[in-house]
Amino acid sequence: MEILEIIFIAIGLAMDIFAVSVCKGLSIKKIDFKKVLIIALYFAVFQAIMPIIGYLLGNAFTEIIQNTDHWIAFGLLIIIGINMIKNSFTNKDENENKNSDIGFKTMILLSIATSIDALAVGITFAFLKTGIFFPILIFGIVALLLSSIGVVVGNKFGDKFQNRAEFTGGMILILIGVKILLEHLEIIQF
Repeated sequence: MEILEIIFIAIGLAMDIFAVSVCKGLSIKKIDFKKVLIIALYFAVFQAIMPIIGYLLGNAFTEIIQNTDHWIAFGLLIIIGINMIKNSFTNKDENENKNSDIGFKTMILLSIATSIDALAVGITFAFLKTGIFFPILIFGIVALLLSSIGVVVGNKFGDKFQNRAEFTGGMILILIGVKILLEHLEIIQF
């Protein structure tokens, strides 16, 4: 597989991460380098680990994973999106910490939800007998960069739109979940 193909795959896989990072940036009141780095590292690590898991699973579980990956991503993104929308209607003084949550549980769920497709790509690499270590390095770097950019960009708009930003972020996650489901069911193609 050519390096350009790997880069394009990495960018395609990281688009969901970028969108979720924008949503995270929208909800963080005061951004700093540490928060950006934490968010970006969660996404980058999962974007690199999931293809390895897929690669190792290879042929043995292909049908199971291909038949359920879109449902898992859909479900996780819907749950997180609904929670964000619900939070957008609560008093910000009471809920300020929830909106900017970058805790372990939240970030793990977001990282898994946005990296399920990377797992499927790892399986594809196993079928193609493509090496996995160079692609995962590229996947991780691209995810780190796009996530960092997404958080910063999202944060620039957060102060002005607080409740609407949280609502919009939740809607974006729901739409990403629906998009993933519709693509895998071959109802739409992007």
